[in-house]
Amino acid sequence: MGTASLSILAPSKPSPTPEKDPSNPSTALLSEESITAPPRPSKPGSFLFTFLLVLTCISVAFSVAFAFLYFSSPASRGSPKSTLDVVARPLSKLKRPAVILISTDGFRFGFQFKAPTPNIGRLIANGTEAETGLIPVFPTLTFPNHYSIVTGLYPAYHGIINNYFTDPATGDFFSMHSHEPKWWLGEPLWETVVNHGLPAAVYFWPGSEVKRGNWSCPPYFCPNFNDSVPFADRVDAVLGYFDLPSDEIPVFTTLYFEDPDHQGHKVGADDPQITDAVARIDQMIGRLIDGLESRGIFEEVTLILVGDHGMVGTCDKKLVFLDDLAPWIEIPQSWVQSYSPLLAIRPPPDVSHSDVVDKMMEGLSSGKVENGKNLKMFLKEDLPERLHYHASDRISPIIGLLEEGFKVEQKRSKRKECGGAHGYDNAFFSMRTIFVAHGPQFARGRKIQSFENVHIYNLITSILKIKGAANNGSETFPSSVLLPSAN
Repeated sequence: MGTASLSILAPSKPSPTPEKDPSNPSTALLSEESITAPPRPSKPGSFLFTFLLVLTCISVAFSVAFAFLYFSSPASRGSPKSTLDVVARPLSKLKRPAVILISTDGFRFGFQFKAPTPNIGRLIANGTEAETGLIPVFPTLTFPNHYSIVTGLYPAYHGIINNYFTDPATGDFFSMHSHEPKWWLGEPLWETVVNHGLPAAVYFWPGSEVKRGNWSCPPYFCPNFNDSVPFADRVDAVLGYFDLPSDEIPVFTTLYFEDPDHQGHKVGADDPQITDAVARIDQMIGRLIDGLESRGIFEEVTLILVGDHGMVGTCDKKLVFLDDLAPWIEIPQSWVQSYSPLLAIRPPPDVSHSDVVDKMMEGLSSGKVENGKNLKMFLKEDLPERLHYHASDRISPIIGLLEEGFKVEQKRSKRKECGGAHGYDNAFFSMRTIFVAHGPQFARGRKIQSFENVHIYNLITSILKIKGAANNGSETFPSSVLLPSAN
């Protein structure tokens, strides 16, 4: 399943039993009195009463201690309501299940603690959360991850292997404005839904404007991306879908916010601007909850809140310059498909790929290249299998993996800047994001292990009770997370 989790358990040390202090006169006096005091005659009834009283006190003490240990244990720290969740809660107002998939771009796991987030906290307390975050796919970039979430495919299989790249077969260039179907492989959730004759709505999501098959991206249900649309207007538009006749209410809807990624690239992961952005996102979640509550359907609509990747601070001191490798090999700019955080190199056909990797690694490991030890070069087929990043001709034959927070540039310059980036190895905790789900099929107050976002596609098709397309996600994952149906 590609799951990963971190758990630190520190065994508690037994407390030493305090010894009597013989230098304390009060202690000595009490001790002496207990020895020298003359015995008092006792009646059988008085002795029995005292014995029962002591026994009762001991029983109460044990009960209190047991209750304290139980309710302070990790398994019981969720909402007390979680013990009542045995089966999925039934719908009463909605005709069929409905899912709203919400993405907050660049919401690094842990950002939820940067500001008071009562609305996100409400979803967590009354829903299911990936306790140590959601694991993005590699590369940890916006377009590859958003499309993995809605297709259940790794980038090598859905085709969007970077935010920008060139197709070596045609020479065509892909950018975040490319909406031709040839680039976008797999079957996204909105297409799966309409293929089953059900309505879907996409209020911004990478790939949603691609028209193919039964998906025509109708303007009301699929507006073209426009970052000038206020977040509140986006929320209100999604709420408006639930005012439609019951047969027209989308069973699947997306909602996208480009914050806090927008701020993170400018100021890094630790800045008051991030705190403010997180607070605004929480306000939007509150606006959505209020709107659903006013319609009496909050408990029936499934909300899934995710991010696409995390964020880490970068600065000019953490740079590797390709021109510094000139004594070993020259890497011209024309070979480079992308620099940072994913270095992708495509040499001409007459240049040996393995020779390029060997010579680059010789220079990087020589100790003579500044920050060279923080860049590792691979033939794509030699990358760690867990990255799933080789089975596509669109992926450059030579890939460089950077240590967290480092960047690659062609040559030195006088430019000085600090900011934030993502795209690094998805094993870095800083690249993790959030997963919070609230709805009839999610247990209240439940914590689950971290998992890769390719499993979300099957999770949503299971909630909607429709058959999904072939994908890289686990078929058994939904049953490990969702409550079983009552019938």
